[in-house]
Amino acid sequence: MLALRLSLGAQPAVQVRRLLVAGASAGTGFLLLSALGHALTHPDPAASSLRLAWCTAPLAATVYLAVAVARTDPATRPRPGLSAVGLGPVKLMAISAATTALSCLLGSALALLVFLQLRGDLTGMPLDGGAREFLAAGRPLPMPAALTLLALVPLSASAAAAVSLRPREPVRGAGRAARTYGRFGGYRRSPARESFGAYGRFGRQFGAAARGRRTAVEAPAEERNGAPVEAADATGAEAGDASPVASPAVVPPPVPTAAPAGLPWGVAVLAVGLAVEALTSRTGSTGGPAAFLGLALTSLGLALVGPGLAHLCGRLLQAVRPGALRLLAGRVLMTEATRIGRPLGVVCAVVSAAYAMASLHDRDDPSAGPLVVLGVLLVAGCTVATLLTAAVEAKQAHADTTASLRRLGAPAGTLRRAAALRAVALLALFGPLTVAVAELSAWPLGG
Repeated sequence: MLALRLSLGAQPAVQVRRLLVAGASAGTGFLLLSALGHALTHPDPAASSLRLAWCTAPLAATVYLAVAVARTDPATRPRPGLSAVGLGPVKLMAISAATTALSCLLGSALALLVFLQLRGDLTGMPLDGGAREFLAAGRPLPMPAALTLLALVPLSASAAAAVSLRPREPVRGAGRAARTYGRFGGYRRSPARESFGAYGRFGRQFGAAARGRRTAVEAPAEERNGAPVEAADATGAEAGDASPVASPAVVPPPVPTAAPAGLPWGVAVLAVGLAVEALTSRTGSTGGPAAFLGLALTSLGLALVGPGLAHLCGRLLQAVRPGALRLLAGRVLMTEATRIGRPLGVVCAVVSAAYAMASLHDRDDPSAGPLVVLGVLLVAGCTVATLLTAAVEAKQAHADTTASLRRLGAPAGTLRRAAALRAVALLALFGPLTVAVAELSAWPLGG
């Protein structure tokens, strides 16, 4: 009930995103019911299983969009004071999963109503022609099987949203030095060895950190975190320094310098997918499960290399004496490499797979034409909407940084030019890659 009230009281932009999830769920549910109808009219189980397998792409795209919408929902974002009324992180995660399930259930119900209407079960006027092949008009529809297929989208989307938004507890003891035992059984935070007789000196057992000075063990940790070593000395870090002109050092936000870990795996999976597609062209099974496996591996490889390539774009923008504009655009792109790169890689995978599917399409089957168009539009629309939603999430994550830059006097035009520069850099790298992978995928399958 609380999830329903939060859904109805959300902002218009949030409602539009939820309606997009409901529409995607409706399209996926209709494709699943069409696969069931094709299985009722055709006794060949292999062809029906292949049609059902092709529905996994719209199902995955719908779940991916639902998770992205759930992550940007402001109603389920943890805020101060909500835990006092019983809305902690776990409860908010459950509310988000319930809201996602409600949106998907609305779409599944709409898909069932449209499918029954086209079959003629509601009005008694079914469609004629090739549509009767996947509607199974005139045959009894097994309602348990239909409801089971329609429940796939809400259950998968709610479970994925719950896993994505689960509360992550900090690791206990993180950032603490290992406790060791010094001489005479005393507790020590540093494993540094003492010289003989050092324990007897007054104050030596308390360590340098107790007197307000930085120890030799803490200094490398600050250098690794990106804080300048001279900043602590310049602000009067000594315990007795009370100068009125001393101000705390401004530490820049940490920027990830290492590329995401999925880049080598993505390249390997992409190469395996292209090899499987080439093998299916030589064996003559371009329309079988092997071709589907090759396209799936190619798409997965592009999705895995997306964050690494986005991180690479950020590095290239900062190369060769960068100015303030390129430095700002590159660092933001490196920080948001995973959040933006993954949906962008999925969009590239969808474009290349759609280009390759043109050679796999069975033009002799008149009933498959509208379903193929619906599936392609559904997957493409979900991936583009997910990319736009990820951009909204990145904007929300950097709202405080943008406000700080504007307070410091940064003009709004500079921020817009930095965003445009990031978009151009991503397009310049991902565009040729998509075209190359699409050509390599369509060449063996078209032969």
